[in-house]
Amino acid sequence: MINVLIVEDDPMVAEFNKRYLSKVEGFQLVDIAGSVEEATKLMEEKENGIDLILLDVYMPGENGLDMLSTIRKKGLPIDVILITAATDTENIQSALHYGAIDYLIKPFEFARFKQALMRYKEKFEILHKRERLNQKELDQKLLNSEREKMMEDKVLPKGLTKSTLLIIIDTIKKVKSFSTDDIAESTGISRVSVRKYLMFLVDIDVLEETLTYGIGRPVYQYSYKGNSDILDAYLK
Repeated sequence: MINVLIVEDDPMVAEFNKRYLSKVEGFQLVDIAGSVEEATKLMEEKENGIDLILLDVYMPGENGLDMLSTIRKKGLPIDVILITAATDTENIQSALHYGAIDYLIKPFEFARFKQALMRYKEKFEILHKRERLNQKELDQKLLNSEREKMMEDKVLPKGLTKSTLLIIIDTIKKVKSFSTDDIAESTGISRVSVRKYLMFLVDIDVLEETLTYGIGRPVYQYSYKGNSDILDAYLK
């Protein structure tokens, strides 16, 4: 069994997380902590008895990222999934930098919660039941799962269509740098619509956006970064 500690200051949210956890086979709840201070004491008391922490970011006193940083600095063999309302890129980047294995944004569905835990369970079992892995096993059982995660079918934001996205992608691949007006003129698609697609492509890291200043209003310029694996997941 994988031993889990929930660190969440909102009792109602903690109870939801507890109920969700009880529905996923292979996991058992060790305890619930309402603050980083309380969680730290529990980790000391239950040394080697915690495998995974479901951790909130915003809490009284030290926040969840402080705790994650401390876990990593101490080299504790504990994995962390962030479950939080924090959506700013600075927090997300910090969480990934400190080795969070997943990041769930509140509110979320049980399916996404279960997905995060099952992915973790698969890796946990491989790493704890085997002493050695060869390159093929490593690629297939661990590293390839990250690629599969990227390649899962994605749903386009409301109002965007695959056919129009394909037209825009085909056009931007032919030029190195371009503006919204450039693509609108080349495709015959309205500037407003093109802007929506370009913003989406920036969000998924397919385009790079820069603001240039000249005569008149500033203009957003774009360049194609590639990352076709990410894009392909939306075009299946």
